[in-house]
Amino acid sequence: MTSEVFAPLSLRSGQVLGNRIAKAAMEENMAGDGQLPGRRLVELYRRWSAGGTGLLITGNVMVHAAALTGPAGVVLDGAAPLEPFAAWAEAAKSGGAAVWMQISHPGRQIQAGMPGVVWGPSAVGVDLGRHSGRFGRPVAMTPEQIAATVDRFAVTARRAEQAGFDGVEIHAAHGYLLSQFLSPLVNRRTDAWGGPLENRARLLLDVVRAVRAAVAPSFAVAVKLNSADFQRGGFDADDARQVIAMLEPLGVDLVELSGGSYESPAMTGRPADARTQAREAYFLDLARELVGTSPLPLMLTGGITRRDTAERVLDSGVALVGIGTALAVTPDLPDRWRHGREAGREMRPVTWSDKALASAAGMAQVRHQLRRIARGSAPRPGVRPAYALLAELMLQRRALRRYRAWLSATASGTA
Repeated sequence: MTSEVFAPLSLRSGQVLGNRIAKAAMEENMAGDGQLPGRRLVELYRRWSAGGTGLLITGNVMVHAAALTGPAGVVLDGAAPLEPFAAWAEAAKSGGAAVWMQISHPGRQIQAGMPGVVWGPSAVGVDLGRHSGRFGRPVAMTPEQIAATVDRFAVTARRAEQAGFDGVEIHAAHGYLLSQFLSPLVNRRTDAWGGPLENRARLLLDVVRAVRAAVAPSFAVAVKLNSADFQRGGFDADDARQVIAMLEPLGVDLVELSGGSYESPAMTGRPADARTQAREAYFLDLARELVGTSPLPLMLTGGITRRDTAERVLDSGVALVGIGTALAVTPDLPDRWRHGREAGREMRPVTWSDKALASAAGMAQVRHQLRRIARGSAPRPGVRPAYALLAELMLQRRALRRYRAWLSATASGTA
């Protein structure tokens, strides 16, 4: 067994990660009052930092207060106080890990009944068959709204740096706004942001340029990109290869490869593409296609739970392995690997035939573990999917009342 998994990784910004293991972003849905990180998020990341992970990437932090994936989302905009974010960053770095903030705009992937805005490149809603009504109906963004969104990403990145974070990861995967612009299925514009890939990538490239200009050269800037969205006629591996080449001159440190969206939830281990049915590292085949041509270091996330799998991913040329669910069940997994041990438990599988509900239940199971870790309890991976989903819905109902009141009381508005 090689020790590559514990080798340091130097990035073009000059940042050095202590090892090749990253906690990939998992949306925590744990915002406290004012959509701010509170004690629970601080303690959760303190626990992960103590577990030996080289890099911690936060769950979605929203750049637009009127556009949240869920009512308990964290918002960092120009009006947010920095002290709660500074406490979050300090806790995340307390065990020696670097911490990057994932910054995101959900675009059209916003739950029905949420206040605020539902935007997209085009007025094309999320298609989940009989579950499509779970999401709001989007309106196509104006050029002015697009420009304001670029500015919002830059403001959030600059303030993340001021709060003590080591970098940001711009979320352009999983069907969120930047991914929507990249997708020919969702982006049906006929102006400068639609049509050929160069136009569909314009928003992402403008966001990266604005973020890079807003932060110090030593501050890491990464991009999360779908290797494919697993929908016929959608964004594919060749598109990903071209976008990575476009990102290289812009000062990007790293590209994280994942896949899927709410419509094809490959990121939860249920892809629609036959090449990715392997139980672990289910985007590895696609990553291998991209490693040979990528001018940037790649991070691969998806289904990695064992050290030998992580080593196999690194042996393929990938620079960093991203781990999500396994760290929700075993927060000290890197330290276990260092001492020759593996995780002792796995999450109860969700075997429901309804793909959309199964994906929602799987994410609810993960967040159930995160809440337990945050309050100092041991994870309980045997929790039943139905129980986790119902508990999640009750928590969201309460959070929605708080978010409605907060949004109406702020000056953020819907512009």
